[in-house]
Amino acid sequence: MTAQRKPLVSIACGGTGGHFFPGVAIARELVNRGVRTSLWISSKKIDQQAAQTVPDLECHELTAVGFESFRPWKFLFAMRSAMRSVYSHMLQDCPRAVLGMGGFTTAAPVLQGKKLGALTFLHESNAKAGRANRLLSRWADEVFVGFSQATGYFDVKSTLDVGTPVRQSFRCAEYHSSRQVLGFEMDKPLILVLGGSQGARGVNNLLMKTMHRLPEVQVLHLSGANDLDDVHKSYACRKYPSQVHAFLREMPEAMAAATLAVTRAGASSLAELAAAGVPSIMVPLPGSADKHQLANARAVAEIGGGIIVEEKMSSGQLGSIISTLLNDKAKLNMMSKNIRKLDRPDAAKEIAARILERM
Repeated sequence: MTAQRKPLVSIACGGTGGHFFPGVAIARELVNRGVRTSLWISSKKIDQQAAQTVPDLECHELTAVGFESFRPWKFLFAMRSAMRSVYSHMLQDCPRAVLGMGGFTTAAPVLQGKKLGALTFLHESNAKAGRANRLLSRWADEVFVGFSQATGYFDVKSTLDVGTPVRQSFRCAEYHSSRQVLGFEMDKPLILVLGGSQGARGVNNLLMKTMHRLPEVQVLHLSGANDLDDVHKSYACRKYPSQVHAFLREMPEAMAAATLAVTRAGASSLAELAAAGVPSIMVPLPGSADKHQLANARAVAEIGGGIIVEEKMSSGQLGSIISTLLNDKAKLNMMSKNIRKLDRPDAAKEIAARILERM
């Protein structure tokens, strides 16, 4: 069978890294099982950066924006453009199945795939289902969820709790080699700061103030592009190694090297932290749609894998929490063990197998 004659599965995974990388994990599993894949991503810079990490996978860019009630025309214009682009491409190379990973970038590939007779699947990574997936679920043949709490949001005949796919490298990266590769000392605590692709500024501002209260720890801070210079300047005088990056390809190594993470509560980031067993302080994005980040954080906190703090917390309070945890190795070890309970190593395999079973 030639490559061109293999069945095609299209995966809509644009908008955030939290949609993209789980989609990539599923794509790789499908390719291993003998089908072709194509990824639909958005024109956002985060998608373009992420796509550069998988040059071997076929990616198609489309115009899509999140829905804003005060600017609905912007959404409708972008959606019309996306629908035309997707339909034109799918007419030339029609997929047998389309998988949407969430967000409004999912809409055009799922709807046009359905129109052309493809099986349609959705993956909801959040504990509280997003608006796009809730709306699109009426056209879905099956929905996969990352947290069991999300199953109640879908009125679909088949909803499967499979977890959120995570690259195997998050489970395999080793502490000492990761610290060496990244350039950090072995015997000093390392705080990993993850602001996420959409809500980094609040975390950046809080952590810049907090880390000045903790001079004897190392910091690896992923700031996003907008605040990169400000965070660099803030850490310039710190005694111990401090690195600031807008985007980091070596995320498995970053998590393997970390003593503690301070992070937003995006579902994909939490799934990666669970795979790596990183105890976490979670700062849910206050403006996240339907407070889905708070729901994610609660799911982690309920099993003892992390601590929830508010963005409006003072730097003194957060510094005290971090110091207390760093001085309590038994607590950190227990948090690490507990957050691993959320890891689902076979998520990508289960999703790929189910798609192929129904094709």
